[in-house]
Amino acid sequence: QAHLVESGGGLVQAGGSLRLSCVASGTIYNIAVMAWYRQAPDKQFELVASITSGGEANYADSVKGRFTISRGNAQNTGYLQMNSLNAMDTAVYTCNAKTTSGVMYWGRGTQVTVSS
Repeated sequence: QAHLVESGGGLVQAGGSLRLSCVASGTIYNIAVMAWYRQAPDKQFELVASITSGGEANYADSVKGRFTISRGNAQNTGYLQMNSLNAMDTAVYTCNAKTTSGVMYWGRGTQVTVSS
């Protein structure tokens, strides 16, 4: 069954760093775009960052200069390096993958909590 699995979330102090990983199962092919979304309590679902198979990355203004999105060489793995974390970054982070044929896949999410 096709699915995405996130890992790397947890509790970190303000100013610290975390690295999230997202692995697509072997039945997901030709991923055109991988992205990370987040949702904090009482806030809207937000696109944090996305990256194409060609390496073009885009970021939400709130994370520019602090977060870096990347993909593994096998293209079925995505990463989100998060530096200089603050309390506003506390949220459930969810991985998304869109294939070249337009099929979307979602992970279950991983909790990131930043303590001040």
